[in-house]
Amino acid sequence: MSSILHAIKQELEQLHQQERKLADYILHHPGNVVTMGITELAEQSGTSAATVSRFCKSMNFRGYPDFKTKLALDLAQAAAPMTYQDIIAGNPLAEIVSAMEQNHLRSISDTTRLMDLQALEQAIRALNQAGRIDLYGVATSGIVAMDFYQKLIRIGKQATAFPDPHMQVTSAANLSPQDVAIGISYSGETLETIDSLQCAKEQGAITISLTKVGSSTLASVADINLFASSLEEGMRRGDMASRIAQLHVIDIIFAGMVSEKFDEHIPKLEHSYHLVRKYRKDKGR
Repeated sequence: MSSILHAIKQELEQLHQQERKLADYILHHPGNVVTMGITELAEQSGTSAATVSRFCKSMNFRGYPDFKTKLALDLAQAAAPMTYQDIIAGNPLAEIVSAMEQNHLRSISDTTRLMDLQALEQAIRALNQAGRIDLYGVATSGIVAMDFYQKLIRIGKQATAFPDPHMQVTSAANLSPQDVAIGISYSGETLETIDSLQCAKEQGAITISLTKVGSSTLASVADINLFASSLEEGMRRGDMASRIAQLHVIDIIFAGMVSEKFDEHIPKLEHSYHLVRKYRKDKGR
């Protein structure tokens, strides 16, 4: 199943009656949907053009054309044989290596296809202009937040990534409209992260979410929504593919920030690199 269809299936029970009727049609006829105009889809699904438009925006697409284009790309990729593989008892090591490679490659590929370049550009611009950047996340998403933190400080950005949710809210309470806060949660429903991002928003800071594709509470709070692949399921995987997908987005944002302000950021990157090498060498490490 494609990432988008998977996200729709997960949202099915939370949708209103007309939107659920539309979603059910899309799930059963995805190949037809990508060839239809909005009026034809409304007629075939027994809904209305307004319902189609509202549904697409509730799933965090810019509208029906954006939804249809990304669904077509998603369906084309989903036809490929590579699928996510779970951990199996007694699996030979060679097959585990191959499975992890396929999971990570698929996660990156799925995430790349779903990227909204306009949202990415907005996030990069806001981060480059930010006086201070707060990063919120717990558990696996907290590791992703820390990864971005260590990147940001290398280019001289004032950033924080507290692992304690109480400290995240405390930090958020002291943000201003010149600052940016990023909430990272695969599900988009991590209460601590939602609270921190909501607090940052109330202080006037620009807010960015990084979640799985589809609607979520965290995405509804944020000014800018970024998404990672939503196909990984099962407690045995330990959020491996989703972590890789989130890190993929973070790496793209960081590369975009450096590229946009190359002459400003590169000297700082080189300076921090040489100083770390100097002091590490002096201490025999």
